[in-house]
Amino acid sequence: MTYDPSTTGAPGTPAAPVGAAPAIREPLHAPVAHLVRGGVIEGIHYGSVVVLGADGEVELQLGDIEAAFYPRSALKPVQAVAMLRAGLPLDGDLLSLTAASHSGEEVHLAGTRRILDLAGVTEDDLRNVTDMPYDPAVREQWIREGRQPSRLAQNCSGKHAAMLYTCKLNGWSLDDYVDPAHPLQQAIAEIVEDLTGQAIAQVTVDGCGAPLFSVSLHGLARAAARITTAAEGTPERLVADAMRDHAEMASGSGRDVAALMRAVPGLLSKDGFEGVQIAALPDGRTVAVKIADGANRARIPVTAAALARAGVDPELLAEFAGEALLGGGREVGRVRPVRALDPVTDTTTM
Repeated sequence: MTYDPSTTGAPGTPAAPVGAAPAIREPLHAPVAHLVRGGVIEGIHYGSVVVLGADGEVELQLGDIEAAFYPRSALKPVQAVAMLRAGLPLDGDLLSLTAASHSGEEVHLAGTRRILDLAGVTEDDLRNVTDMPYDPAVREQWIREGRQPSRLAQNCSGKHAAMLYTCKLNGWSLDDYVDPAHPLQQAIAEIVEDLTGQAIAQVTVDGCGAPLFSVSLHGLARAAARITTAAEGTPERLVADAMRDHAEMASGSGRDVAALMRAVPGLLSKDGFEGVQIAALPDGRTVAVKIADGANRARIPVTAAALARAGVDPELLAEFAGEALLGGGREVGRVRPVRALDPVTDTTTM
């Protein structure tokens, strides 16, 4: 089985034209969330936000959505699409795990072992870094049990196992599968460019050791929209369905990303380190967020506010409001998205 880039997009259609790479520059981020304590703005989180309508047009932008940045793990759904295009035969929970930044729970470790078994390889063949489980409670349990860091426990092990499986199916070398010049990574780069609609600006190494491709926030949103709006049976749709149907495999049982997908029907959501988040609906309405300082406390409330701005019922998003700021053990403030993210009120019916 070999990789054929002409199979991107709908079956039988060529890849879409790819635009120029985004500019590498200092991003012109804007305020996206305030820390309000006792009625006074105590702090400000800067970042960038883009909201796409169902037609793919930009309905709202804050900050700099066209500068080059690293999507981190928010790019994993695109990487999973590329692996399916290259012949990876996974679906359901194991495909969701392929696109996961998992918590290191036993179900994630067992799923990764299943992928390795299907590929006929072992944990020793993985080239991701060793780590403890990402979930704090799971990590503490490991420490109490005296367990050591491992490649299997690292949050990207599902993706790496699937990369090995893809290489095995195509007859590609295994030892160097994380090299940007490897056929697997070249295949992934082509799909990144196809789905984002733009050339890759820069290539570096992600935290797990795999290549990381720099695009724009706008391009990342376009890719998420193309995945959720794809026709049934396409690699894009298979990835979207797997992640939505098995949200805990794509993240973890206690993670906000899984909770967001459970709360909003049909939503595909994926986070990435350094404050990155995508959230896309089946009709193409899509949100992409980058928090400039990487603060996790701003990521989800800003994403939820942007989804409400895109037309999602705010009641579905109530549990994702900003975390409380405490004073003397009681709530005295909250992390609040900026007013520009407030839902648009239809004044024609007033």
